[in-house]
Amino acid sequence: MRITARATTVALLPALLFAAVGCGSTDTPATGKAPAPSGSAASGAPGTGTSAGTSTGAASGAPAAPKTGATKLERASLEQGDLPGYQISSQSNPNAPHGQPQADKKACQPLADAMGDKPDPAARESVNRGIGSQRQVGLAVAATVSSYSESDAKRLVSRLRQAITACGGGFSATIEKQTGSYKDVKAAAYKTGGDESVSWTTTAVAGDTSAQVHLVVVRQGGTVVRLTALNVAAAGQKAQVPQEVADKQLEKVKRAG
Repeated sequence: MRITARATTVALLPALLFAAVGCGSTDTPATGKAPAPSGSAASGAPGTGTSAGTSTGAASGAPAAPKTGATKLERASLEQGDLPGYQISSQSNPNAPHGQPQADKKACQPLADAMGDKPDPAARESVNRGIGSQRQVGLAVAATVSSYSESDAKRLVSRLRQAITACGGGFSATIEKQTGSYKDVKAAAYKTGGDESVSWTTTAVAGDTSAQVHLVVVRQGGTVVRLTALNVAAAGQKAQVPQEVADKQLEKVKRAG
C-alpha cells in the first residue's frame, strides 16, 4: 500500500488497527471484497485464540451469512458486506506489535488497554475487525467486541471516564518493547445507541511522527465495543469514527442478544 504513515505508526498503534490500515489502502480497488492486508498471513481475530473471526462476505457486498457454530461475539462482530462502502477484515499484520500495551501511569492504563488488540484482563472473549473506508481515502477504523460480566463492563466505562480526566496531559505506553506517547487526551461528544458510552480524542506520537486518533467505547449489557479511527493517508488530520459504523456494530450486538 502506498501510505507512508503505515511504517511509522507501527510504534504508535498496535496490531488492532493494522487490519484497518490494510483495508484503508489508497491503492485498493473498491470491489467490495475484503483483501488481506499487505504482509499479513494470519487469519482469525488476534487475541481470541480462534480462527472463526475470518471474514466470509461475498464479493457482491451482500451481508455475510451467519457462521455455523459461531459464538455470540462472532455473530455480533462486523463482516464484509455489512457496511456498503467499507471493506472489513479479520486479518492482522503479523509484523505489528500485539497484546496489551502497558501505560507508564497506572491511572492511564484503561486508555492504553483501549489501544491494544487484547483488552483488559476482565474481558472474557474478544473479536477484532479492521474496517477501511472506500469513500474517504485513508480512513481506517478498528473494531473490537468483548464480553464481560455486566459489573466489570460498567466498571470499565467508569474507569475510562476517570482516566480521560486524569490523563489529559498525556501518557506513554509500551508494547513488545515499542513505546509511543499519547498527548492531548480530551473527552469528545459522540452519540451511540448503547446503554452507556465514552468517547475521546488523542494525538499519538513516536519520534517526529504523530497521528490524530478518535476512540469510542460503548457498553451494551455485558458486551463492550471499542472503535478506534484515524486517517492513515494524512495522520495529522482529525478523524472520527463514522456514525454508520458505530450504529451497525451496535445493531449487530443487540441482535446477537
